Amino acid sequence: MGTEIITFGEAMVELSAIQDDQCRIGIGGDTFNTAVYLARNGHHVAYATAVGTCPFSAQLLDALHKENISKHLAPALPGRSVGLYAISVDDEGERSFTYWRSESAVRSLFDAPEANEVLSAMREVETLYLSGITLSLYTDEVQGQILNLMEERKSAGNRNVFDGNYRPRNWKNVEAARSVIMKAIGLATWSLPTFDDEAELFGDRTPEETAERHRATGADEVVVKHGADGALVDGVEWVKPPEKVTPKDTTGAGDSFNAAFLSARLRGASSVEAALAGHKLAARVLSVPGALIPA
Repeated sequence: MGTEIITFGEAMVELSAIQDDQCRIGIGGDTFNTAVYLARNGHHVAYATAVGTCPFSAQLLDALHKENISKHLAPALPGRSVGLYAISVDDEGERSFTYWRSESAVRSLFDAPEANEVLSAMREVETLYLSGITLSLYTDEVQGQILNLMEERKSAGNRNVFDGNYRPRNWKNVEAARSVIMKAIGLATWSLPTFDDEAELFGDRTPEETAERHRATGADEVVVKHGADGALVDGVEWVKPPEKVTPKDTTGAGDSFNAAFLSARLRGASSVEAALAGHKLAARVLSVPGALIPA
């Protein structure tokens, strides 16, 4: 069977469980985390990105291989490297990040000789998954290319899955982020925002307001994630987590929810059933440090 889903974005070296003299070294990144959980659930996934020629790039490619994610859309760019981030966790399990990613290879993906191959694959695949972080990596021109690609896909009846995943430091200004993310929302088959991100970027007062704006913009289906309060499905039905979880680390919880939701919907589950599946996987992720639970 060929590729069923392409996730598109940046994977980086992840430093987690940081103590005075040691830390855990892994691979993470929002779209990468979602790709891993989709692959573990039996989907045929390819990861569209770019790596360098450094040892950590080899580690990233090895991680894709071990997780049964195709790396044929992850060209190695000579002389480049992958980004790095460190996770800090407070007493409530809430995380913050420190990044070193300005020279990350994926930022040059569309200048690589393999760019047309990657774009062609993303144009044709049934389901494409990307995020606001993905879009924030690129220039205005490349963002336009990606949005045009999403428009072509939607017109052809293919699925675009989008998580706004707003990170202010990645954008040149708020206005640019609002414009690009709104356009991507309007081209989404499934839009999977987190309310806190939407409130920060758009000033939304309630999850219901977020859902209404997404639907009015053109998204076919909207699920607004709101932490322990649950997920609002299409602005009308709240799906609560089946159990209360005290998080050890919130890293990757939204990414895992998205993966389980998408997997369930692709296999015919209702939106409510899919949101419940998302909560169940996210609860497991909240119980471990870092973005990925042991395979």
